Amino acid sequence: MPQMRPLDPAFPIDRQLAVDAANVVLVNLFTLDAVDEDTFLKAWQADAAIMKRQPGFISTQLHRALGDSPAYLNYAVWESTAAFRAAFANPEFRAKLAAYPASAVASPHLFQKVAVPDICVA
Repeated sequence: MPQMRPLDPAFPIDRQLAVDAANVVLVNLFTLDAVDEDTFLKAWQADAAIMKRQPGFISTQLHRALGDSPAYLNYAVWESTAAFRAAFANPEFRAKLAAYPASAVASPHLFQKVAVPDICVA
């Protein structure tokens, strides 16, 4: 299971899951040792396949940072916090977390879009 390191220690993912909101985006930054990159990618693919089948899932995209030290950013869109909360608690998903390499550190955080006039829509 990846180690969990909150993106915002004052409001970690377990507290975010208690907030009911629609149209949420999970941003999850992963860091790991370079030797574990292949293992990480296989583990992420397996758990993403489970999440993709869950009610309320919209989409996901994995990004790799530039450079020699592997860092990955997962961006996943969900219909609601409730849908993500149910998927995150799914026993099949929870069991797959054991496949992540010991060096993997995950920093998940939930977000909502913000409307900025003439720039972006909510």
